[in-house]
Order: sequence, then C-alpha cells, then structure tokens
Amino acid sequence: MNKFLTSLGFDAEKKQTTVKTEIIAGIVTFLAMAYILTVNPAQILVGADAAYWPSVFIATALGAIVGTLLMAFFAKMPLAQASGMGLNSLLGGLIAIWAGDTYGVVFTIGQAFAMVLISGAIFLALSLITIKGKSFRELVFDGMPVAVRSAISVGIGLFIAYIGFQNAGVIVHNAYTQVGFVDFTKWGEQIVNVGNPASFAAQSAVVCLVGLFLIAILDKLNVKGSIIFGIIGAAIVGIPLGVTDLSVLAGNGNVSWKFWENFANFFGGEKSVFFSFTEVFTTGFPAGSVFTVIMVIITMCMIDMFDTMGTIVGCCGGNRILSDENNKPHNYDKIMISDAVATCAGAMLGTSTVTTFVESGAGVSAGGRTGLTAFTVACLFFISMFAMPLFAAIPGAATASALVYVGVLMMKNNIKSVDFSDAINATAAFLTMVVMILSYSITKGIGIGLIAFTFMSAIDYVVNYVKYLAKKGEKPVWNVSVVTLIVTALFLVYFFVPVA
Repeated sequence: MNKFLTSLGFDAEKKQTTVKTEIIAGIVTFLAMAYILTVNPAQILVGADAAYWPSVFIATALGAIVGTLLMAFFAKMPLAQASGMGLNSLLGGLIAIWAGDTYGVVFTIGQAFAMVLISGAIFLALSLITIKGKSFRELVFDGMPVAVRSAISVGIGLFIAYIGFQNAGVIVHNAYTQVGFVDFTKWGEQIVNVGNPASFAAQSAVVCLVGLFLIAILDKLNVKGSIIFGIIGAAIVGIPLGVTDLSVLAGNGNVSWKFWENFANFFGGEKSVFFSFTEVFTTGFPAGSVFTVIMVIITMCMIDMFDTMGTIVGCCGGNRILSDENNKPHNYDKIMISDAVATCAGAMLGTSTVTTFVESGAGVSAGGRTGLTAFTVACLFFISMFAMPLFAAIPGAATASALVYVGVLMMKNNIKSVDFSDAINATAAFLTMVVMILSYSITKGIGIGLIAFTFMSAIDYVVNYVKYLAKKGEKPVWNVSVVTLIVTALFLVYFFVPVA
C-alpha cells in the first residue's frame, strides 16, 4: 500500500493531506465534471448520426481514464482530464450535416478524429522538444507576461463560476441584454441544462444557491468535504423541486444499465468510433479541404495549449504545495506531456481533445494535493461506464454550486497577485479576466490579454525611447520577451485568419 501511495506522489506530511481527504477531493472533482459523460456525445454528434452515442460515451469515459491516470502516476498531481468543452463543439461542427455551409465540405467522423490525433501529436512534440533544458511549452509559460499570467487564475475562477451559474439557470439568456438573472416569479419555465436537460430555471437556481450557501457555511465551520456534502444536500433539495430526476435510476433513453451492449458497439459495432481515424489512410481528407484542415488543427493546438496552461495555473496557482512562488505548477512538463498523450489516446479511442478540466479546481479546493485524487477520479470514471444512471441522477444544478464556490476561492486566493498599480498591466490583466468570461473561452481571454500587453508595451517603449534620445529620460528597457512576441503573432493569426 505504501509503495502504491508513493507512486502517486503521496506524502501526507509534506503535502499536508490524508488518504481520506484525497479520496473525498477525487469524488468532488468527479461529481463536478461527470456531466461530460453525457454532454460530450451530444456535442460531438449534434447534427450527426445519434446511433453513435453509446460508442462516443464509452470513448469519453476511457479518454478521461487514460488522461487522469497519466496525471496520477506520471505527473503526480490532483488534476483530472476529459474531453474538453468547446473543442467537442468544433469537432461536432465538422461532421454535422450543415458543415458544408461553414467549411464547404462535410467531414466523416474518422476524418475529424484524425485531425484531433494530428493536433495531439503536435502537442506531444512541443512538450518533448527542449531548448536549454526546458520544453517549448514550458518556455511559453515562462515567457508569459506576469500581468497576464497572474490574471489567469482569477479569470479561470470567474469563468468556472459563470459556467456553474449557467448550468444551474441562475444566469439565463436574455433577448435584449444577451444574459440576465433568473426570474424567480416564473416558476416552471424550462431551460437547457447540461446536467438535467428538462430542468426549470427558478427551481434549478434555488438548488444551486442552496448548495452554494451550504458549502460556504460548512467551510466556515471547517467541515472536511464541505463541497461534496453541499452537492449531496443540493441534490436532495432538488428532489421535491423536480430538479433531481430519480427516474434515470431505472435506466431510460441513452442512460442505460446495459453496458455490455455499449461495449460491443464500441469495439466492433457498425456505429463504432474506436480507431475510426484510420479511415484517412485509405480515403484521405475531402478534396479542397487542405487549408481548412490545417487551420482546424492549428485552432485545436492553440485552444488546448492555452486552455491547459490557464487551467493548471488557475487550479494550482497560489497554492505553495502545488506551485512555486511564480505560480508555476510543480511537474509542469509532466502535466503537459500527460495532456498531449491523453489527446492522442482520446483521438484513437474516438473522442474529442482530452484536456485538463477546470473542474479539477473543485477537488483542489476540497484538499486534493497528490495523484491519489486523480486516481480516485479515474476509478469513478471506470465505474461510471457500468453505472451511468446512478451518476446521471445528480443534477447539474447541484454540481454547479461547487463550481461557483471554486470561483469564490480562486478569486480570494489569487486577486492579490494581480498588479493594478501599472496602467498597462492592469488593462492587460483586466482584459484577460473579462474576455475569458464574456467570450466563454480561456484561450481567447489569454490571447487578447497578450495582444493588449504587447501592443501597449511596444508603444510605451517607443515613446520612452524617443524621450531618451531627446535626453529627457532614462534608457527604457524592452520588457516583452521573444516568446511573448511569437505567441502574440500566433494569436493574431488565430483571431484574424478564418478557418474556412
């Protein structure tokens, strides 16, 4: 047992944790991200053949297991991986029946997963290529402006909270202002919700807020596992409100206990996605799609690289057990390699880009410090393949309360590190945080923050240099690294060059 725990980097005294705490943290993380098991197939297959659903569901679980086990045994960090939101929508858009209107061609499932695999191979190469003892991805992290890097954790926290509010229907769509606060006078108005598609906005919002208050009160009272108790309490409150649907325990629709049928379909059925990427070896990509394929792969690379970087900094930054004084997570290179290998494995299995989940912050906030937390998550994903109805019974509104509270903690722990005393740093940091939330994209937030910092710093340098030449000031120092310039250029391509 001691050898096993050591392999997971478990040192109770050094990491200030216990086996019980790590397991609870793993359960919390899993509950917060379990929605991906049902949402990912729906996102990938939107506008495509729904008969692939059981196969993609199995691939989603297996991709999460592979990625999270890499985090447990290789990176030895309390981080979990699964198919990322956003990239699954991109993948779904490639194979949907309306893809022709967007890209000029409709890609097959195999061709789409081939693009994911290629992007994963590029991630892996960038993680393994070293320059002066550091991988390319580590150099990117070290070269990031401190103003943007320090804002990432705060932005991630707010982004997680925003996801939670949306999932629970606390924040809803408004035809005039785009978003708005739930109307508690409209008891019974339905919303689309990742955890429970037939939830009611007001009832779901109540469940989320009750869970949030319960977590905060328990945390104030120093109750271990406050987040998981809050989720369970919120789920119980949701029963009489009609938010917690216990009927799924009997197995209905796509949520079935017949796991053997799902496995048979996954490994050899007519609607299997397992190793479907091999199709490109015989068919290639559609004629006239070369530029589209290249831009899609670049887009996948950019999103996964900066989403992962932002996520791990957001989850581990500010915690000296998990990161250094510069908010750089420990075992950074191994985390990135785990991410890259998981993406390749996920593409082979038949799922979209596997990436580190922001919901890992829920487990870290619950006390997760070692790979034992990640191992617990992987075990639960394994069980979920055989008992999906049991996990499907926990509504998204209940897990949303945990996401919101993680946002509270990340704001509290990291806002102090943001430099608001300098106008350029403050503006770049502000844009990073705000755009991350309003664009619903970690990558876009980091991108606009970097572009803003680079352009404003360049103008500031030129002005100060002119003053220096006029002998009216000291010689200015160029504070923008070569890495920042290169990444800024890539983001300009990402923002301004169309995919199609």
